[in-house]
Amino acid sequence: MAKVITIPATRSRYTAAPINSRKKRWVAGYARVSTDHEEQQTSYEAQVDYYTSYIKGREDCEFVSVYTDEGISATSTTKRDGFNKMVADALDGRIDLIITKSVSRFARNTVDSLTTIRKLKEHKVECYFEKENIWTFDSKGELLLTIMSSLAQEESRSISENCTWGQRKRFADGKVTVPFKRFLGYDRGEDGNLVINEEQAAVVRRIYGMFLQGRSPFAIAKALTEEGILTPGGKKNWSGSTIRSILTNEKYKGDALLQKVYTVDFLSKKKKVNEGEVPQYYVEHNHDAIIEPAVFEAVQKQMAVRQTGTNRQSSVGIFSSKIKCGDCGSWYGSKVWHSNDKYRRVIWQCNHKFDGGEKCCTPHFDEETIKGLFIKAVNILTTEKDEIAANFQAIKE
Repeated sequence: MAKVITIPATRSRYTAAPINSRKKRWVAGYARVSTDHEEQQTSYEAQVDYYTSYIKGREDCEFVSVYTDEGISATSTTKRDGFNKMVADALDGRIDLIITKSVSRFARNTVDSLTTIRKLKEHKVECYFEKENIWTFDSKGELLLTIMSSLAQEESRSISENCTWGQRKRFADGKVTVPFKRFLGYDRGEDGNLVINEEQAAVVRRIYGMFLQGRSPFAIAKALTEEGILTPGGKKNWSGSTIRSILTNEKYKGDALLQKVYTVDFLSKKKKVNEGEVPQYYVEHNHDAIIEPAVFEAVQKQMAVRQTGTNRQSSVGIFSSKIKCGDCGSWYGSKVWHSNDKYRRVIWQCNHKFDGGEKCCTPHFDEETIKGLFIKAVNILTTEKDEIAANFQAIKE
């Protein structure tokens, strides 16, 4: 009868080190808190101090560092710089063991958690979760980790739904709030509502005035940037999109539309413009207006006619949206001929002259010709100046 002799394993199948080896491992800690609240700050500092002392106090460990993320959610690893730096260092061979407080501190996303653990395991890096007493090199480690990660993800989903419910209840009750640090014209009042900041409100009124005078959002942004006026976020450079946002925000006329955007997925935190998927609430006369409602509505009408399209109105030049093509009905626009030589000149022609199968037969004009025609038209009108003056007076009143 054959005799079977068992040869015991002498090396760890995970680290390839001798089983009885006393070699020190390079160990790092990971600490994270999800908010910037003062009580969480204490927890954050305690975690860092604890892991630093714990690792340095062990004879079988060499301290690497305590990697940290402060005020960061664990539902995704995308924006967690400390976590990503730790994983990169581990994959580069600088870390043998990672110690953290619990599975929920590591990740609340089951897929992220398991993917990261498996990647670390492939590079012979172990993780230890103190609260659950899980070692990822243990045969039961991945099963326990899957269960605990799923529970952590479910807890995160429940918290997200509770927060969403609370926020929508505030909306339904007509409670208005804005990101005051990034909102021009208002400060937070004692009751939490919007109170006019007169210095910033002057900038808002000027933006509306410049737009009604014919300036484009881009031109307004350029002017404010050149004058050194800071954006709502405190930056130096204004953009056309920021100006458009101010020009279309109903809060400047004293009202508030609530729930303009909503969170699609609690894991990715992706937001989407609300196009009727969830309820919206419109609160009238919620706070003091910076812009009169009539002025605000006039701006909205101007915004509508200046939208991109065949007949959109422009405000680039003095004759923009003033000359219309007799063939297709589109506006004339300025074009530069011979831009790089001595024959350079600016002409005006139909913006859609060469669109489609047949080109418009209307001619082009240079600016001097247009100015001459304008003066001729004004002279004709002056023969009826009494009627024009009477009409102007009526409009003015």
